[in-house]
Amino acid sequence: MNQMFHDPFVVAIPVGLLVATLLLGLVARKILFGLVRGWAKRADSQLDVLLIDTLRRPIILWIAILGLHVATQNSEIPARYLHYIPKTLTVLWGLSFTIAISHFAGNMVRFYGSSLRGAKAVTTLSQKLVQFSILIVGVVWLLKVVFDISLTPLLTTLGVGGLAVALALQDTLSNLFAGFYVSVSGLVHIDDYIRLNTGEEGYITDINWRCTTMRTRQNNLVVIPNNKLGQAIFTNYFLPDGRMVASILCGVAADSDIDRVEKLLLEEAIAGASEIESVLADPPPAIRFNPGPWDDALIFQVVFSVSKFADLPLARSEVRKRIFRRLRKEGIVVSFPVSTPPNASESAGN
Repeated sequence: MNQMFHDPFVVAIPVGLLVATLLLGLVARKILFGLVRGWAKRADSQLDVLLIDTLRRPIILWIAILGLHVATQNSEIPARYLHYIPKTLTVLWGLSFTIAISHFAGNMVRFYGSSLRGAKAVTTLSQKLVQFSILIVGVVWLLKVVFDISLTPLLTTLGVGGLAVALALQDTLSNLFAGFYVSVSGLVHIDDYIRLNTGEEGYITDINWRCTTMRTRQNNLVVIPNNKLGQAIFTNYFLPDGRMVASILCGVAADSDIDRVEKLLLEEAIAGASEIESVLADPPPAIRFNPGPWDDALIFQVVFSVSKFADLPLARSEVRKRIFRRLRKEGIVVSFPVSTPPNASESAGN
């Protein structure tokens, strides 16, 4: 302490080195971010957003660690204390670097994973698994390289303890592994529309470590535990591809000419396939006299295909309007049944 009062440079030099390192680091940080933004703008890339979002806070910590290292190595701190400072700073740097890389990898998976041709949107579970794997590698490196700890006894201890934890967290682990299975099975993707055998239906919004979330067409959120989804019977309206077959029922007066009505319906369905954007011309529309006579009317089924499930309500509406106008123009009385005929209900998406 007396030396500090008699020789102020004992404190001034380390503090000055710390402040200088911080200032130079902040300037370098600003220059680096500017270069990254300029490169990304020229390359039309989103990498600048990912890098800056990842490094914005950790790089300040790294500058502070560097400053502390420079300051302490040029200070009068006794050697017995100085011995521990580099190792402590190395641990802080290793942890912060691992967390930053984990964060960056998770963002890369989320932003670029779904941009690949044929790829679907990335789930939260996939992102977290990548981040967790990097964290494990970072922790192992610290234990082995920095602390020189043998991993064999540690793994043995973790194996015994892990068994007890697994027994206590059966439901949590069941949801975790079921979520992993659902993610990698390829049977469900983000934005797919599914209907469970229990009646719930909607668009898949995310799959995380515990549950799968689904947005209904009424914009409500349905939460499904992963182990329940893994065991459920469900229909995915986006597999094997987004196209799906739809149908509408059309009733006419009981004394109408069946062949003429069938011809008019087919003409309008084919014309609709060429003029309505969401209705497909291949496979071509078809008309079925199904179920036929019902409640003093003749019921026909107009079958056509749409490009994706979301287009189904609008496509049905447009086809119905075209048919209604054409039949009225031809003088045919449109007569719909009061009740729905059996075995002739329209497919999902009313």
